[in-house]
Amino acid sequence: MKLKEITSGSFNAAEWEAKGYELPKFDIAAVAKKTHDEPTWVHFGAGNIFRAFPAAILNDALNSGKYDRGVIVAESFDYEIIDKAYRPYDNLSLLVSLQSTGTIEKKVIASVTESLKADYQFADDWARLVEIFRQPSLQMVTFTITEKGYSVAPADLERGLKPVFAMGKLAVLMLARFKAGQLPITLQSTDNCSHNGDKVKAGVQAYARKWVEQELVPADFLGYLQDSTKVTYPWSMIDKITPRPHEKVQAMLAADGFEDNQTIITERHTYTAPFVNAEEVQYLVVEDNYTNGRPPLELGGALYTTRETVDKVETMKVTTCLNPLHTAMSIYGCMLGYTLISAEMADPDLRAFIQKIGYIEAMPVVTDPGVLNPYEFIGTVINRRLPNPFMPDAPQRIATDTSQKLPIRFGETIKKYVARGLDKDNLVLIPLTLAGYARYLKGLDDMGEPFTPSTDPLLAELQAIVAPLELGKPDQDFSCLRQLFSRKDVFAVDLYEVGLGEKIEGMVKELYAGPGAVRATLHKYVSAR
Repeated sequence: MKLKEITSGSFNAAEWEAKGYELPKFDIAAVAKKTHDEPTWVHFGAGNIFRAFPAAILNDALNSGKYDRGVIVAESFDYEIIDKAYRPYDNLSLLVSLQSTGTIEKKVIASVTESLKADYQFADDWARLVEIFRQPSLQMVTFTITEKGYSVAPADLERGLKPVFAMGKLAVLMLARFKAGQLPITLQSTDNCSHNGDKVKAGVQAYARKWVEQELVPADFLGYLQDSTKVTYPWSMIDKITPRPHEKVQAMLAADGFEDNQTIITERHTYTAPFVNAEEVQYLVVEDNYTNGRPPLELGGALYTTRETVDKVETMKVTTCLNPLHTAMSIYGCMLGYTLISAEMADPDLRAFIQKIGYIEAMPVVTDPGVLNPYEFIGTVINRRLPNPFMPDAPQRIATDTSQKLPIRFGETIKKYVARGLDKDNLVLIPLTLAGYARYLKGLDDMGEPFTPSTDPLLAELQAIVAPLELGKPDQDFSCLRQLFSRKDVFAVDLYEVGLGEKIEGMVKELYAGPGAVRATLHKYVSAR
């Protein structure tokens, strides 16, 4: 069983379906022809998340029979992905959905109709991209290039019309669209970063502004990119974990007789494969602000709404329903010796810990976006996402840059309690999380054995504050904690000013009592909650 058999037509569909493989329900060649002649969607970023999510929901839309065009993918960073993971398989891939039950679901994705290398050194591919951007039919350009992909380097701005960064290349292509008649289009980020559309806007306009100054382009080009009737930059919230190709998945596919199961590692250390494995749960909430129409991705489950609602969904996720739970688990998971988030979910204390943080303490001030139910969102996180045995995520990874995450993930909730005059006695496990951070910084696990805290720009500075503290000395001076918990840059508030500092100090003293104190303190407060 090989992917290319599907496009050749010489494959046994019944065999694939008997082994649980969902095949495309549309005419792949007809969709490819229609897309080539009248393209509507180009996507930058040929990595795993694209195939697992945007391409997959378009595949569902095509399967519905209510749409007839695919997506053209362009890669502007790691060109080996195109050569090794797309073209040898006629741009087909296999989506393996990782179920929380330990089983998998398999679907052939055939919505990608062309794969192109977005760089001038590949003359034919670049010429094709320019041709596509000049087409009136093109409706949107989307991106999964990671947050750093939107960066603008001063040196790149000085390269004129031959930039090497993604936003610079986009600006060159938008110049071609401008010259074709200032045609309308939407530039849509689908990267997991807040207010992501603004990052596209800032990036592409920075190049245009510089080129106008250098008199390389007419001033009207910048005006075109700033004209909201011609070009828009909607916000979106995307959420789906897509880990590297999993050895367990490879073995399961091999047992089926699916031969395209090898891992591909590029020179730039991208891990990919002819298949992509991803968690079953996914969310894509998009600001519905398009100047030239858009593909009907709602047929595949995308939610289209207002910018305000997208922002509310992001706030709900980041400050209440997902990110705070992740951070609480990471701090205590590292101290308790865990190396997998899924394993932590089998620990009764840790499971109850994050469940009660979400449902009892954060929920009273949750931002309800309306389009997603916060209670159901947390339920999905706790019961399906975090326990998923396929997910290789580790508390050590999540604990990276914790000092930068605490203000948003917990500080915002505390500020809302204060602003609304709510009873701060309801806050117990969130203070316990912050107390745990003062214990985590010591770099000693629950048995007093050293561990290496995750990288953090403030790690050395904050560790110096707790350096005087020792395990097993209940009568020692804990006054250094005031220096830590009064820092608004770390906690968003002075925890003493809001009336929580002394409570947290008391919890820290318990956590420093000696070997086993982390477990004992966690169990005490979680059980009492």
